Amino acid sequence: MDASDELLRGDDPAALLTRSGVVSSLNAAMAMALGRTTEQCLGRGFGDLWPADQRSSAENLVTHAAAGKTVAMRALEFPGSGEASVACLIEARPVKDPARGTRQVWVHALDARNDLAGLLIPFLLAAKANNFGLWLYTPHDDLLEWMGGASAELWAEGTSVSDVMPRVHPDDREALRQLLELTTSQSPWVRLRYLTEHEGWHHLAARTRRIQLGYGGPEWILGLIRDDTEQVERQERLQAALSAERGRAKEIGDISSALFSAATEQELQQVILTRLAATFGGAGALLALVEEDRLCVSTDAGIALWEVKDLQGMSLHDLGPLQVAILSGKSEFIPDRKEFDHRWSRTARLPWIGRLGSDYAVAITPLGESGDQPLGAWMVVFDSGYRPALDDWAFMTTLGDLAGEALKRIRLQQAHLELATALQQSMLPTLPAHLPGLEVAARYHPSQDRLDIGGDWYDAFALPDGTVALEIGDVQGHDVDAAAFMGQVRLVMRAIATHAPAPGTVLTRTNELIVATDSARFASCSMLHLDPREGQVTGTNAGHVPVLCAHKDGSHTIQELPGGPVLGVAPDIDYPEETFTLDMDSALVMVTDGVVEGPGLTLDAGLKRAGTLAAQALRDGLNAEGIADRVLDTAVAVDHADDVAVLVVRRI
Repeated sequence: MDASDELLRGDDPAALLTRSGVVSSLNAAMAMALGRTTEQCLGRGFGDLWPADQRSSAENLVTHAAAGKTVAMRALEFPGSGEASVACLIEARPVKDPARGTRQVWVHALDARNDLAGLLIPFLLAAKANNFGLWLYTPHDDLLEWMGGASAELWAEGTSVSDVMPRVHPDDREALRQLLELTTSQSPWVRLRYLTEHEGWHHLAARTRRIQLGYGGPEWILGLIRDDTEQVERQERLQAALSAERGRAKEIGDISSALFSAATEQELQQVILTRLAATFGGAGALLALVEEDRLCVSTDAGIALWEVKDLQGMSLHDLGPLQVAILSGKSEFIPDRKEFDHRWSRTARLPWIGRLGSDYAVAITPLGESGDQPLGAWMVVFDSGYRPALDDWAFMTTLGDLAGEALKRIRLQQAHLELATALQQSMLPTLPAHLPGLEVAARYHPSQDRLDIGGDWYDAFALPDGTVALEIGDVQGHDVDAAAFMGQVRLVMRAIATHAPAPGTVLTRTNELIVATDSARFASCSMLHLDPREGQVTGTNAGHVPVLCAHKDGSHTIQELPGGPVLGVAPDIDYPEETFTLDMDSALVMVTDGVVEGPGLTLDAGLKRAGTLAAQALRDGLNAEGIADRVLDTAVAVDHADDVAVLVVRRI
């Protein structure tokens, strides 16, 4: 090996370099392996001719050979002419140029075709360092050969693909086939589920690349595999915990929303008893509300009502865990039966306590905060050694406060409603017990959606000449001011009618009075003047719905009265009158707009329906009371949002 040409002979890549690594000569195989021409290589740094990921190793190889007298070796990858790179064992050793007397570095690819595994040493070391497994796939033998690294238990050496494939999850088998039939230089990472013999399913990540082992050697599929089972299982546990936490948050949100939405104590009780134990994993729940310093107890399906009958009606001031929590406003947690028996011997004799195991626990939460009026408490029973987490305890306490606020709101609204109903009823007149030749009946129903009182009214009274005045109306608004204004208008109309009974005169003067007082309210009204003996009816209208006439034969008519605008919006208004006849055994039906208008119901359709109902009731032989009930019940059944009033006058 003294002559340069001798060093460059052969089919394997070879080159001579200066000690600084500059290419002075090379053979065609080296130029081809580097993917360049001979001219492009000469005079260039050897490391500069390699791909970026190989450059440092190539330079390091030359440096070691130039600095010492020993041989240096590195496994390097030539770029290759196809999709596969060429992995070669490159040897570098110092040599002397006899012609020039200078020292050079000779680099050449060793023929490693008989030791292909040696070329995989760098790949294997890198795989081990990164906790990967390394394997080779030989398409012509259809074998997966395990080369080492991590997860060696997954495949035995020399395992055929037909043996491996059944262990791969059916949904992932196509992905494995694509890895093995790789047509590009390198695949992306692919996830596979693999069934091991003793450890069940493993979650693997794999990728492959095409590589040629040795210059002129065979082309293989080199695979990396990583076992992500622990990571995936940890993520699944975290995801399950997150899902459970989100589910809990949704449950808490749902029960909070339901507490706010409850409109009655019964609805509030239903929310608590149907959701509380399930939300916190309890075996049963009990709700005790304070009524006149005594406990009113209800339970869910987990605790039978007969089992807590001794608590029903118990004094708030008796010694017991519920009473202590209610009066102190502080939650109680009793971790087991021993402590319960020790602290509450009297309560421990209750039947439902006796059937619980020794490791049961009880959580008691007062409704409302400490210092508030005692409202009640709930008790959740746990029969599996429950110990509340801090978040659970905080959630339960917060829900107890919300339930207390909801209960106070409901009771306040109920008191408001009762007061409003009493005020409303006091504003409505008592109809005359007897009007010769007539039956009179009236009905009133407050708004479905509000707790405020309304402005609907009706009136019927005898006049000095034996005739009867009839009126029905609706004041703008649904509050105490509206009710007060309604009472004033009704009394004013009655006072005026006593001296000037003509309906047009009554409405004209009432309108003048309202306008003169500069009231912010207005009212619609229909007024009739009826002579029971002759059946003559005179009427007028101030922006109100028409009057209905029901007949004995089951027919009805809609009486459109003349008139003017609603009372209280404009001065100097005259209200013209119209006269018609009410036959014997016929009925006048006067209603407010809540009866004949509503969601999905037009005025025309509502008038037709009310008239038909009244006429059918009359044909069925019902009196004025029965007619009024039938018309009102139908209006309420369709869930009208407005107040409704009905006044029925039947001529007999």
